[in-house]
Amino acid sequence: MIENLSDFYKRIGRNDLAAEAYVKEKPYFTVQESQCRIGHVSFSYRDFYKVALVLETGKLFYADKWIMVDRPALLFSNPMIPYAWEATGDARGVGCFCIFNEAFIEASEKMGTLADTPLFNQSKERIYFLDDEVLQSVTEIFGKMREESKSDYSQKLDILRCYVHLMVHEAMKAAPTSTYVPHKNAAQRIAELFLTLLDRQFPIEWPKKILRLKSAADFADRLSIHVNHLNRVVKATTGRTTSDLINARIAQEGVQLLQHSPLSISEIAYSLGFEELSSFSNFIKKRTGTSPTELREAAV
Repeated sequence: MIENLSDFYKRIGRNDLAAEAYVKEKPYFTVQESQCRIGHVSFSYRDFYKVALVLETGKLFYADKWIMVDRPALLFSNPMIPYAWEATGDARGVGCFCIFNEAFIEASEKMGTLADTPLFNQSKERIYFLDDEVLQSVTEIFGKMREESKSDYSQKLDILRCYVHLMVHEAMKAAPTSTYVPHKNAAQRIAELFLTLLDRQFPIEWPKKILRLKSAADFADRLSIHVNHLNRVVKATTGRTTSDLINARIAQEGVQLLQHSPLSISEIAYSLGFEELSSFSNFIKKRTGTSPTELREAAV
């Protein structure tokens, strides 16, 4: 995952074909055993979906609420829905998780059978507690995933997708019994998750991805809270408005792209959510005091 645009473009040179080859997303899938650690992986996971079998006692935190996980559960994690895990007890066994990117899920599946599941539908429950029968079934599926992931079969990704489908529906067959508790320090938590979600969008990887969350309303929708509430807690916590923080981060990315990327100014504008080049130019000029053309020329 690209973490520093300057280092990346120095490494590949100002070459559009090399940049395009690097950011062209390929299907990725891995399955591992884990002593839970559901909130952590050994690499950047901003673009990854996750299905985790949780066998550890702990608290699962979202923006303004949390839930105690005190029995076996299956967690579905969407890369744009931030969460945190706090272990509070011993594990009841070794859990498992699988991680995959959006390219692993074919377009037909994303828009079809999986569209109304916890992987893509934000209104769906994301934690499902498992009885003994479903726990055994889920454990067996993870075992089959591990074996298949090691095979040399040319179509093994198709088989792994089927296992993901089966895992999702094993959980959804049973009605969720989740009981959430409001955060005592909800304002601080919401502000922290907003900043995490804001930063998680960057760096922009054209042409694979463009900026999706561009307004306070966009972020409020992701965090499942009212936009006015988001604006109040961000202002109270950081001393700055939601819009100012968003615009400052977009401007920062725009300057880096102008100075270090091989993209044209119009491509940069589009990747950052500006439909008109003039709007992007005015935005950068207002935030930096310098036009996009001047920033680009200064970097040559």
